[in-house]
Amino acid sequence: MTVHVHGTCAPGFESVREEFERSFAERGELGASVAATVGGEVVIDLWGGDADRTGTRPWERDTLVNIYSTTKGMTALCAHLLMERGELDLDAPVARYWPEFAQAGKADIPVRWLLSHRSGLIAPSEPMAPGAAYDWEKVTEALAATRPWWRPGTAQGYHAVTFGFLVGELVRRVSGVSLGTFLRTEVTGPLGADVHVGTPVSEHGRCAELAPPVRATEPSASAGSAASAASAASSTFGEAPKPPVGGLTDHPMAPVTLALHYLPLGDVHSAAYRSAEIPAANGHATARGLAAVYAELACGRLLSSGTVERLRTLQSDGDEPDLVLRAGTPLAESWPWALGYMLNQFGQAGPNPRAFGHGGMGGSYAFADPENGVSYAYVMNRLGAGTSGEDLRSIHLVGAVYRALHQQGPGGER
Repeated sequence: MTVHVHGTCAPGFESVREEFERSFAERGELGASVAATVGGEVVIDLWGGDADRTGTRPWERDTLVNIYSTTKGMTALCAHLLMERGELDLDAPVARYWPEFAQAGKADIPVRWLLSHRSGLIAPSEPMAPGAAYDWEKVTEALAATRPWWRPGTAQGYHAVTFGFLVGELVRRVSGVSLGTFLRTEVTGPLGADVHVGTPVSEHGRCAELAPPVRATEPSASAGSAASAASAASSTFGEAPKPPVGGLTDHPMAPVTLALHYLPLGDVHSAAYRSAEIPAANGHATARGLAAVYAELACGRLLSSGTVERLRTLQSDGDEPDLVLRAGTPLAESWPWALGYMLNQFGQAGPNPRAFGHGGMGGSYAFADPENGVSYAYVMNRLGAGTSGEDLRSIHLVGAVYRALHQQGPGGER
């Protein structure tokens, strides 16, 4: 279909607009925005399509959309800011800051393992009721009392939802304010970046409606699919054993489904979901806002170069299959993890293997490339088919950005 794309491209970056238009014409895009900066200057700021599934509401310059796990990059940033200030020690026990966390054999788990998905706390020990994810105290109390699903530090396992509560509670204990408040007052507010964890009710009218993949053939592919899939799995397998009985090895549920069964997200279009702070999953943002935050990291203006080097230090590589994502794609199984960020081993963030960022379910993605001074973000409401290479929308856009940058001559892409 033909969609009019709005916004601007710097001279030499016109091919990015062409690639963005192609996403609508050939790749099933519904509504989306993409933004990129070089040296802190905006070179791409584009948006287009529809903000709802019926085509009655156009995607505007300030349309917000749920970015799922792309939120994790913002959450990790808050922790690294506290580390830079000397208020949080990467190798100190979590229990130093959060005493209740020491329960159930967790007294020695270091902060590092929360950021690198190695704490074994992919879910609470008891399934929580629908809507419980919106109650911060209830979730963090449950996680503090939970015995890890595997021996901490011995393996990586993606903490799909709990990452945000674990790291967010550390931020709250150290700073005295919630993760969403800290992000707003310390990062996005001063930058004027349109990124929210705990989106104010006043901004809900700007939020786009999520839509299933074009080739969706089952209910689990629809918006809010995570909760639907978890519910279906629960009815199929019955009551799941508590950790560590059987652990993950003999569990009848796929680990990601298990995690979402124990801590369901609920209706992702509800006001309660949008207003809650679920810092691993429910950030709402524009591409421009995300690119503005990552521009600070790319240009060394928010964190020191030493902190940026530390946060992208490899913690788990492709030789260690992820215990939670092992049932997914080969790409997911072998993703190299840094401290709260995905490293760019597979080219999703261009040619620099040291670029870092985070992606989210459905296709959103944002990253910083300090060596080239580049930041990039892409958000959308048409959920992609997965991470197995079927969804190439962002990869095509990133490729166009770096081809344009390379053509700029000396000082371009390295």
